[in-house]
Amino acid sequence: MAEPKKEDAFLDDLDALEEELFGEEEIDITQEEEDADELEALRAERDQLKDRVMRVMADAENSRKRSERDRREAEQYGGSKLARDMLPVYDNLHRALETVTDEAREANKALIEGIELTQREILNVFAKHGIEKVAPEVGEKFDPKHHQAMFEAPVPNTVAGDIIQVMAEGFMLHDRLLRPAQVGVSSTPKS
Repeated sequence: MAEPKKEDAFLDDLDALEEELFGEEEIDITQEEEDADELEALRAERDQLKDRVMRVMADAENSRKRSERDRREAEQYGGSKLARDMLPVYDNLHRALETVTDEAREANKALIEGIELTQREILNVFAKHGIEKVAPEVGEKFDPKHHQAMFEAPVPNTVAGDIIQVMAEGFMLHDRLLRPAQVGVSSTPKS
């Protein structure tokens, strides 16, 4: 009967050895799986953070470009309201000079020269700030981008769409229209 004890002891030793070997291996495999899962989770988090950083950088660049564009526009077109308010002053000086007769010019030479100098100075200030006249001539074609038709009239020896009268000059601020030139337009085809 000594032999069954030896067999039991041997089996117990074998079980202990097996548990020791396979138990540790299972722990190692479980630990490796956990490490792989954790590594994958860290990689996913890194990718998310990288994506967020890229988006934030793109937003910052877009904001910088937008603010630069807004700054340029404010610099170029910020004075457009003041410029529009100054146009009637120019118009009044222009009308005053158009009504002066030769007789009145001789009698009020200094006054007329002062008005002309003031009008030239306004045009110089306009030019300095990018404001240019849109001054169509009689006979030119009507351009709705730069002209405003105040009336249409049949005029002999003209083509429909020809300018027949200029009532007020227009003005551009850089590439934007401040005020269209006010014109009369022919409605008669050439006969």
